[in-house]
Amino acid sequence: MAKPILKSHRIKADWCKGCGICVEFCPKKVLELDESDRAVAARLQDCICCRLCELRCPDLAIEVETE
Repeated sequence: MAKPILKSHRIKADWCKGCGICVEFCPKKVLELDESDRAVAARLQDCICCRLCELRCPDLAIEVETE
């Protein structure tokens, strides 16, 4: 099985409440909270498309799309 290729990683900042669950679940530490406590993809090049952030976000604020 081929490794998934990241097409897009979207975070709806206005939906994010800054709980940090996505940050804790990310195995590659791609995500972090910014100065306003909103999730941001700080190291997108490290994303392995596991979708844990998308699956665990209680606000449905994250979308990971693969090719």
